[in-house]
Amino acid sequence: MSDADVVQALLTRHGTTYAEAAGIALEDEPAPLWQLLVLSLLLSARIRSEVAVTTARELFAAGCTTPPRTRDLPRRSLVAALGRGGYRRYDERTAGQLGQLALKVLGDHAGDLRRMHERCEDNTALAAALQEFTGIGPAGAAIFLREVQFAWPDVAPYVDDLAARGARRLGLPTSAQDLARLVPRADLPRLVAACVRAARATSPLTDVPSA
Repeated sequence: MSDADVVQALLTRHGTTYAEAAGIALEDEPAPLWQLLVLSLLLSARIRSEVAVTTARELFAAGCTTPPRTRDLPRRSLVAALGRGGYRRYDERTAGQLGQLALKVLGDHAGDLRRMHERCEDNTALAAALQEFTGIGPAGAAIFLREVQFAWPDVAPYVDDLAARGARRLGLPTSAQDLARLVPRADLPRLVAACVRAARATSPLTDVPSA
């Protein structure tokens, strides 16, 4: 089976980005970029990605949709939303991190992550800037960059080590440039998300044909 066949199967069955799954209509605007940062924070914890995505939806429903609204939410509201999403093990700590995250985005970037983007000359600088936020380490920065390349084309092609590992398991090319050649630019984040799911599976994805 060709790479093209494997990619088509991946996109059809597993090609939903994590932002899409969390209900984020990702574009180069302050609110969805903030929401992606929140999702990246949640996905960074040692918890199933499905729980993190569900929790993100609960937080957004509770009003955690922009830095000002998150700053102004009572801590108990954040904790309750985290609990409803299944994030109870980390609810108190994460509620504090979300408050600190909002304050830093407001203080350093006037609530608009596009300002951070403008100040960074490349992905290395972006990853470093992201890791200045409370709760965002290397894994969280990679999650953000994997997804944001849809809204920030200059980030593309971005494929981190986890996505490359998934591509390798499926017999696909592992370099960002080679993977990007297999799909239209708009589909690269979807392909990368599918590769991440393949990397995290305890065994190769049974319903994705091997190359």
